[in-house]
Amino acid sequence: MKLRNQTLVATAVASLLSAATVTAQAADKNADKEQCAGVIRAGQNDCATTTNACHGHVTVDSDPEAWIYLPKGTCLKINGARIVKVVDPTPAKKG
Repeated sequence: MKLRNQTLVATAVASLLSAATVTAQAADKNADKEQCAGVIRAGQNDCATTTNACHGHVTVDSDPEAWIYLPKGTCLKINGARIVKVVDPTPAKKG
């Protein structure tokens, strides 16, 4: 019984560490990027806005809420663009 409990605890700890690693990797994936809004072509946005629930669903060019990830330092070089800080609800890919 003791061995069984130890195995269960070890499995639970491994699962928690794995989940923490996936979360950290998702945050690091975009660490060198900024969210750039206001200049995106229809259907090219990276994430949801208040008017749609999914990436790629913006229906007009230059929607002020639609944004994409660009390398840091790029957005403000584009006429009409602005940097936004939006929580990206896209689920992290498992793997």
